[in-house]
Amino acid sequence: MDAKDILGLPKHALPVQEKKYKPPKESQRKPDGISREVYALTGGMVPLMPAIDVNQLKRKSQNDKISWQWLPFTSSARKDDLQLYHWVRVVNGVPPTGDYSFAKYNKSVDVIKYTDEEYEKYLSDPAWTKEETDQLFDMCEQFDLRFIVIADRFPSSRTVEELKHRYYSVSRTILIARAPSPSDVAGHPLVKEPYNETQEKERKRALALVLSHTKQQERRDVEVLAEAKRISVARKTIKAPKESELPVISDVPVGIDVDTFTADIVSPSANSQITSSIVTNSVSETALVMASLRMLHVYLRTYALEQMVQAASSSAGLRTIKRLEQTLQDLGVNLKPKVPTKAVCSEHLELRLEILTLLNLQKQFQHKEAEGSSYRDGSYSETPGTPTKRPLRAADLDRTFTPDSLTFGGDRFGKRDQKRKGPGRSSEAPSSPAQSKRPRKF
Repeated sequence: MDAKDILGLPKHALPVQEKKYKPPKESQRKPDGISREVYALTGGMVPLMPAIDVNQLKRKSQNDKISWQWLPFTSSARKDDLQLYHWVRVVNGVPPTGDYSFAKYNKSVDVIKYTDEEYEKYLSDPAWTKEETDQLFDMCEQFDLRFIVIADRFPSSRTVEELKHRYYSVSRTILIARAPSPSDVAGHPLVKEPYNETQEKERKRALALVLSHTKQQERRDVEVLAEAKRISVARKTIKAPKESELPVISDVPVGIDVDTFTADIVSPSANSQITSSIVTNSVSETALVMASLRMLHVYLRTYALEQMVQAASSSAGLRTIKRLEQTLQDLGVNLKPKVPTKAVCSEHLELRLEILTLLNLQKQFQHKEAEGSSYRDGSYSETPGTPTKRPLRAADLDRTFTPDSLTFGGDRFGKRDQKRKGPGRSSEAPSSPAQSKRPRKF
């Protein structure tokens, strides 16, 4: 007994399997101009269309000698002709010429200067001395109107709003004084949009109040808005059965009487009874939105505009809203004002209401035109004995249909009874005698 018997191994050695010869894979070299990641994804396959023009690839010239040298340079952005050094790429021993490449980013603000005579004549202010005004303008020129930095470095205790108000008021006064006529500088930004210190302080205070809201306050505001929306939906549900079947003019400009506006658009006719009591939903929706905004106390004007637009378009369908947006785009008006001032927002909302009114008028005109064409196509000459058709009422439409065959106590019969009876028979005829049955055979 040997070790193979103990381990249970066969005494004869196992046949050696010959390894199959695998030819080595040909290594493909990555072509020039293709990144390694792109080559790994494509596997070296040539694309159908060239992605980059071969002529646009930078061809490295083997004869050029490139070196980096520590050379001096001057910048046109500096007025002191300071000479500094930096590393420059030199090709064939020829250094690059021209101005410093980063000098083009040196942008400065043109600060208006004034003389002593102009200051005494136009710019005197008891709250500001001439030395403080001169120092303010010097720092505005030095720090490029960065008023936060200027307020931090200003010697006297002045707020950012006070510094802005003094700078812009002086610049505006000098522009108007130097112009031949006020109309020549009417389009200048400083003259067209004067700086309002009180409004800026109120804006910052309101914005700080909004940003300092806690999560509980935000949750409460959301609940108030949800409750206002629920109330508006409930009012719509109550008013829906009372409204006319015709399309309702849902957007009437504010300040116009509803009865007068409705009477001018739709005139009553003999076939249709249209009253002038069509109540518009936009006014009530706007009142609800304004009530919810008053409960917030502080809100952004963009948020208020969005809520007012949603309230004005609440009664319109999705197709009408898309047509409204397309009309605004055709007129070249942005869907949201870029500068949401109070005047811009009011004009934008008024334009939306007028477009909605126009779309509703077009819808009513198409409805009336279709109704008139249907009357013209279905008209006929009535004979003298033709009974007049009774107009359907709402109660007749809701009443369940009862066929004549279910009436009792009369002489009328249903169709099923008429089919069962022969042409010469009646219900009072005696029944035929019973015939004798033939006996069964067993």
